[in-house]
Amino acid sequence: MHILAIDQGTSGTKAIVVDAAGAVLAIAEETLRPHYLEGGGVEQDPRALLDSVLTAGRRAAAEAGVPLDAVALANQGETVLAWDPATGTPLTPAIVWQDRRAERVCAARAAHTDRLATLTGLVLDPYFSAPKMRWIREELTTDGVVTTTDTWLIHHLCGAFVTDASTAGRSLLLGLEDTHWNGELLEVFGLGAERLPEIVASDAVVGTTTAFGPELPVTGLIVDQQAALLAEACLEAGTAKCTYGTGAFLLAQLGTSAARSASGLATSIAWRLRGETRYCVDGQVYTAASAVRWLADLGLISGADQLDTVAAASSENVLCVPALAGLAAPWWDSAATASFTGMTLSTGRGHLVRALLEGIAAQVAELTALVGADLRAPLSRLRVDGGLTRSRVLMQAQADLAQIPVEVYPSPHATPLGAAACALTALDPSLDLAETVGGWQPSATYEPAWPADRAADHLERWQAAARATLSPKSPKSPKSPKSPKEKQ
Repeated sequence: MHILAIDQGTSGTKAIVVDAAGAVLAIAEETLRPHYLEGGGVEQDPRALLDSVLTAGRRAAAEAGVPLDAVALANQGETVLAWDPATGTPLTPAIVWQDRRAERVCAARAAHTDRLATLTGLVLDPYFSAPKMRWIREELTTDGVVTTTDTWLIHHLCGAFVTDASTAGRSLLLGLEDTHWNGELLEVFGLGAERLPEIVASDAVVGTTTAFGPELPVTGLIVDQQAALLAEACLEAGTAKCTYGTGAFLLAQLGTSAARSASGLATSIAWRLRGETRYCVDGQVYTAASAVRWLADLGLISGADQLDTVAAASSENVLCVPALAGLAAPWWDSAATASFTGMTLSTGRGHLVRALLEGIAAQVAELTALVGADLRAPLSRLRVDGGLTRSRVLMQAQADLAQIPVEVYPSPHATPLGAAACALTALDPSLDLAETVGGWQPSATYEPAWPADRAADHLERWQAAARATLSPKSPKSPKSPKSPKEKQ
């Protein structure tokens, strides 16, 4: 069997053709650049998203030169738009998951925070879909339907009006246990009259398409981060991965229990496969590769491939909180701003580059500790994927600050491989889920080189710097979990 698996992401679309053994036969990529606007807006041209899916998919299919058995699609999760269901014409830009303009929508519903968390497992924040959907209805248009981008893309591929359970679980509109659209939640956001897509499993066949050649089943629908969780074989409760893309996203498998986080993280659906719904707890860092791109735009580096050559051997006590699009878990402050502190006249660009990488790693280290607190057992290791895993400096900083081994996934294609695994389960019911992702060995493992007390001291200073970036209206940040030093 051969699967065309497409990962439609924030900064680009990747298409691969993969066989049943997980071997990648062809790769095609199309670059996208979101538009960053004043006031926290982040938008994409929906037509560019669709064109990138079609172009990358056709290029990969042509390069592979083999008969295809299905097409799978991983999506951004929380990016939304309004569109005409009769014609498929977009009526608004795609409002990207990073967009913060729906903050006032959330503020107006602050009284519902606890109830929303109880029903959905999520935090009331503009990151999720429903606040952006409400913002579109209030600010842009009341016409058409308003959905996540996956529904629109699938409509263009095969005419279906669907979304998968993992994507629906990122909306603040889904009951976490019953996995259905919830009337109470729809009323909270004033979306009760909306036509919403059918919620399907990630191994459901939702239609067929001729967009990439001969007619193919469309299946393997899943959120990008959950797809990577699957590809990296995080199948047992307590296993975790972090993807370093536009942002950094740490997910830990919970199994069939939808346990709510007590640490300010989100609980959502990992996937629905083989008739079973599995859950995950996750935390987000809004700016990772986008912070590196910011460094490049300033001229401090030419690109991500220069990070390790420019980064100084030590930050010399310079700290960076790369909150260029606010701070997510556990602070959830969209108005937080980035900072560099500890600079002197001797500070050079190498110190700034290292401090920014250590700032990304510090945020992820915070998340590993919070996940461990929720699981009531510290993580024993962290599996990682994404473009920034090529930075040895970042990966070593991650191991040092989290104080656990960091295992690099050997393929740069974790997300489309996860989507392909979902498609394989649809095509071959005899396959065990573990068989679809196979066994893998890390391409590199980074062991902590810093002693625990040094990591603890660094994180304590970094946490103080992070608190200083919070907006005046932000509630006091949640108490951080005990550092390695404090646990001794």
